[in-house]
Amino acid sequence: MAKSISRIEPAKSEIIPRKRVAAYARVSTDAERLMHSLSAQVSYYSGLIQRTPSWIYVGVYADEGITGTKLSGRTEFQRMMEDCEAGKIDIILTKSVSRFGRNTVDILNSVRRLKQLGIEVRFEKENLNSLDESSEFLITLLASFAQAEVLSLSENVKWGTVKRFKEGIPNGRFRILGYRWDGDHLVIQPEEAVIVRRIFQNFLDGKSRLETEREFDAEGIRTINGCRFVDSNIKVILTNVTYTGNLLLQKEYISDPIEKKRRKNHGELPQYYVAGTHEAIIDQETFDYVQAEIARRKELGPLANKSLNTTCFTGKIKCEHCGCSFCRSARSDRALKAAGTGAKYVIWNCATTRRKGGHCETKDIPEYILKRVCAEALGMATFDEKAFLERVERITIRAPRTITFYFSDGTVLEREWRSTAKKDSWTPEMKTMQREWMENYRRSSSACSEFSSRIRCASCGGHYRKQSSTLTNGEKVVHWRCPNMKECHAPAIKENVLREELCRTLHMQTYDPALVREKVVSINVISATEIICQLSNGDEISIPWKTRRSMPPWSEERRKKWSETHGTKQ
Repeated sequence: MAKSISRIEPAKSEIIPRKRVAAYARVSTDAERLMHSLSAQVSYYSGLIQRTPSWIYVGVYADEGITGTKLSGRTEFQRMMEDCEAGKIDIILTKSVSRFGRNTVDILNSVRRLKQLGIEVRFEKENLNSLDESSEFLITLLASFAQAEVLSLSENVKWGTVKRFKEGIPNGRFRILGYRWDGDHLVIQPEEAVIVRRIFQNFLDGKSRLETEREFDAEGIRTINGCRFVDSNIKVILTNVTYTGNLLLQKEYISDPIEKKRRKNHGELPQYYVAGTHEAIIDQETFDYVQAEIARRKELGPLANKSLNTTCFTGKIKCEHCGCSFCRSARSDRALKAAGTGAKYVIWNCATTRRKGGHCETKDIPEYILKRVCAEALGMATFDEKAFLERVERITIRAPRTITFYFSDGTVLEREWRSTAKKDSWTPEMKTMQREWMENYRRSSSACSEFSSRIRCASCGGHYRKQSSTLTNGEKVVHWRCPNMKECHAPAIKENVLREELCRTLHMQTYDPALVREKVVSINVISATEIICQLSNGDEISIPWKTRRSMPPWSEERRKKWSETHGTKQ
């Protein structure tokens, strides 16, 4: 009986690649219990990952004292997502969905992006794996619960805050220039109170906030935070009722606990006025007068600010396209300065065009044209600022060139305007200057031919233009032609023929362009047989000449002969 022998192959051990594992931990406040504290989460995950042989420890990303309702501010979470995009992580461990975030949209967007990258997120408390197809519904549900928990907590906090407001207790120890907290009471700081009183006094003296800002900056006076005073700081001080010795609570509120954006309370929620809580820096009568003056200046707009260079049009002209105001702009104009009519060219244009990259369909309006149109609309011979302010409530500008006037009596009037700025600025003095400059340029510039702007058509008055062409033998031919030769049928002149005629007329041994520039003022082409040359000494010389004989028009017989000879009709 034959023996059978079989060969046993050695089993190959399959090497499973180790996974790169990281963890994410977060606590929203420092008052979390020890088992939920940041240090407990970090130490737990660091030990877990390092004890697992099939894992490579990447690290623990931890945000401390950061809310999970929004991604902004969670620097460690953002750094973890960047490392995931860079391919440094395969698995992310986290305690629960609520630790990963408390905003449903942010959680789902992050989990889905990680899923696209093939990165697994494990939520230990819920025992969920983000790569499982059935897990997304549960993650969505749990994320909604986490967000609802934030909303519920926010409502509880709001209830407690409002309850304290009703009892006259402020929400925290706010900082304010001129006072410091001593326990539960505000105490005046004398050196800062002087600054507050000065701000109010400046306003009562008629100074604008901008003037006070510049004054304080020059003297080195700074805010409670050590920054320079700006318009907004001064406005807050002028409108803060706290300086009267009273408190107004719930001046601001948070509309959305997820976004956590603070908004001014303009009547959306009740406010609570608590009288006589501390010593006043500004008496109530002065404060009330300042508020009335602020309202009056607001109604006047820019006209109330004497530090601004305003006119009767300031704040009255609006753009119909973007709703912005028209602004005054004074530009330097060399032509106006040279003509003696002033060195500035004043226009009004939409404020949108002044922004970087801004564009508006409306056109710039010169101020003198605007005054002229306003005078026409008011039925006056000349523009009167006082009448304009009394009768015109506002003006709107619509492209391309339409001005709508809204009068105080309720009537509306439309007017079209046309810019005549170039025509108006082209004064006789400027024309003379330009003419002299052009003559100089033509005589001295090497860029111009001695015939440039000198040859004129007697029929239409147009200046002949230079045209060059190259013949089949390579010879270059220069002609001077009338720009309107199709209408006036003016003859063309060969440059070499013109030079020969001038050389004979001016008695030159050899042709000299410089002599032609000096002696010849103009050349008028009268016909195909005569040109008149006007010299600089005032003489006029008639020069007979002949143009090249023009070819007769093609006849049918000639066309037929050409076709038979060349095969095609050219």
